[in-house]
Amino acid sequence: MSGEHIGITGYDSFHFVVENLDRSRKFYVERFDFKEVARAGDELVSRGGQQSIVLGAGDVRVCVSTPLRQPSKAARYLKRHPAGVMSLSFRVDDLDATMAFLEKRGGTFLADPLEDKDESGGTYRSVEIATPLGDVAFRFVERRGYARFAPGFVDVNEGHASNPVNVYGIRQIDHVTSNGLTMQPIIAWYREVLGMEPFWDISFHTQDVAKQRVSGSGLRSIVMWEPKSGVKFATNEPLRPHFRDSQIAKFVDDNGGPGVQHIAFAVDNIVWSVEELKRRGVDFMETPKAYYLALPERLAALGITNVKEEIAELERLQILVDGAADKYMLQIFLREAAAMYDEVRAGPFFYEVIQRCGDEGFGYGNFRALFESIERFQKAGVGAKRSS
Repeated sequence: MSGEHIGITGYDSFHFVVENLDRSRKFYVERFDFKEVARAGDELVSRGGQQSIVLGAGDVRVCVSTPLRQPSKAARYLKRHPAGVMSLSFRVDDLDATMAFLEKRGGTFLADPLEDKDESGGTYRSVEIATPLGDVAFRFVERRGYARFAPGFVDVNEGHASNPVNVYGIRQIDHVTSNGLTMQPIIAWYREVLGMEPFWDISFHTQDVAKQRVSGSGLRSIVMWEPKSGVKFATNEPLRPHFRDSQIAKFVDDNGGPGVQHIAFAVDNIVWSVEELKRRGVDFMETPKAYYLALPERLAALGITNVKEEIAELERLQILVDGAADKYMLQIFLREAAAMYDEVRAGPFFYEVIQRCGDEGFGYGNFRALFESIERFQKAGVGAKRSS
């Protein structure tokens, strides 16, 4: 099957299920400067038993739903999980070709294709498949001049087809990261069913740098990608010793199974973006001071001599740096929703903000800082609250 591709051209949207839609709308609109661009029409709400809104920033679209009746998809999801990502959607050029590719490779279709035509003659076609990520489905969408978000949705404000400018410069999804207790079935599915290829991998444990620790946290991470579109999926699993103490294992427990841990938004000026996000009250994970004390030496060892940002500014804003050979990337992680709202049912999902300055990796050196910051929150009582 060499040379064959599934036909993905990029991310289309993702579907998030919550119990508190008003709170989510406030978070996206007031804190993240997303614009509401569509909502489920009355007929779709009545038929589906759930209320949905679509929010946009640049090319990013998130559909947020909450159940109104128990038989709805959103209600069924929330019976098994806290708030989280229920599906990921991807643009394709030719849905028939994509379906033929998936059928040949053993993809499991959840229903027949959904088709619709809008008032101007534009067409929408989509199909969903099951994944090894628990209740997360993947949807493939073919749009040909179709302006609406999806069948049954109506535009609001500038509408779905607009390109809402985000004050922080959020313009697209950089990558999606998922967690599971074992990742080989997930990686094999990406490779064998979706036809993806390995892009990057690491293995890290906190005992690597503190051999005498009686506890700790570790992971293995593999990134798969679709080279033609550049779409990337990172997958994490816990690493022994202290397998159950890993923040990956804790995510799976808190999420009620494997699922999407975080989604990364790409920006062009992360220093300015984070400054403004913090001003609006967005809460980020903290990074140990030792990380920044060691940063000049680490950058020198990596051959990075061209970081334009002042290290003092990066430390003040808690932004992480990684890369190699004068190519680097800057990233920061929001606190998970359960910690942000001090509410178990808000879920363990979080967002990442990333700026790439030539480096396309995933920050091997930054995994340690991320792990240590998450562990600090868990040891401070957030983890205990979530498991109670």
